[in-house]
Amino acid sequence: MDTSVLLPVEAEGFIQSLETFTLKDVGSARWFRQHEYIEKLNMQAILNASAMHDEFIKELLVSYGKIPVLVHEMILVEVWKQKVFPILCQLQDFNPKNTFHIYMVIHHEATIINLLETIMFHKDSCEAADDSVLDLVDYCHRKLILLVSKTTREGATTHDQHNLTGKTLESITEELQIQSSALEFEITLKAVSVLRYITDHTDSVSVINRMLCTHNVPCVLVQLIDCCPWNRWIAGDLEKYINGKWQKIPVEDHLKMTKLDGQVWISLYNLLLKEDCQRKYDFNSFNKSQLLKLRGFLTEVLIDQLPNLGELHRFLAHLAITDPAPPKKELILEQVHSNNIPLYLTTVYLPVQFTFCFTLCIDP
Repeated sequence: MDTSVLLPVEAEGFIQSLETFTLKDVGSARWFRQHEYIEKLNMQAILNASAMHDEFIKELLVSYGKIPVLVHEMILVEVWKQKVFPILCQLQDFNPKNTFHIYMVIHHEATIINLLETIMFHKDSCEAADDSVLDLVDYCHRKLILLVSKTTREGATTHDQHNLTGKTLESITEELQIQSSALEFEITLKAVSVLRYITDHTDSVSVINRMLCTHNVPCVLVQLIDCCPWNRWIAGDLEKYINGKWQKIPVEDHLKMTKLDGQVWISLYNLLLKEDCQRKYDFNSFNKSQLLKLRGFLTEVLIDQLPNLGELHRFLAHLAITDPAPPKKELILEQVHSNNIPLYLTTVYLPVQFTFCFTLCIDP
């Protein structure tokens, strides 16, 4: 049975046409046409990966050098959601008859991170991302920080998009904001996987320095393990977020590791045990105290499910009784951001931008 969304020749044409936009272009006819292309590319990439067929979407994105374009467009919509969307929602006369086009703009970020999650599993995709990997690391870090802070503040029960059914929403604006919040949770979980694939494949000094020295990603991951936002308790029952929905977990499976758990643990394993990473990371008293919290989670049941964690457990036991030497001070020539999305444009030309988006997104 043929379940293809795109033929290779169609996909090649779509990928060749991918381009970067500016903030004021979001919502234009050209932008929506590219959004449709990326939606189809994402669906085909998932089909190829699921069926373990020839992953021609990934191959074409790599060969035409379009992965940096995807990263740029994803961050562009992130900026749009942070700088333009809130102002749209505050307008007194903002009452669109049809919210579909605005929702498509909001959903665009989720589509791209989903596509990146599928293709970044492969090392050649990470290499083809080139300098944009730095932007992708920064993006993933932002998402993880937001997830940890929101979970700590509100708990995991707020992240259920399926609870929207049956609720009476006060306004279209409220509906859009709830949809955006639900999508944000999905996006963040995809970012966890993308970050793990970067830790798998990157050998770049700049990327390693960004993860360990600039963002201190290991300590962020410790907080994720601690608060575990993809688990929640409802009326005495444990629920876990699996395959895009909350699922009730039988008592006998409470200790079973989910894919998200595994992604975080593998990221920690890579960042703490790779030789290049150990030379860069500063095991100072604060970082050491945070990392040692992991020993309480590294049970025999967990290690049986992911045997590599036994090595991490031994490393932490050794760390507990030693004080590693601080990293050597080295001259680091760090790459600058490759994405041309100057944030000052989001304030200087904001009236033009939200008017443009308002007219094109609502009345196409």
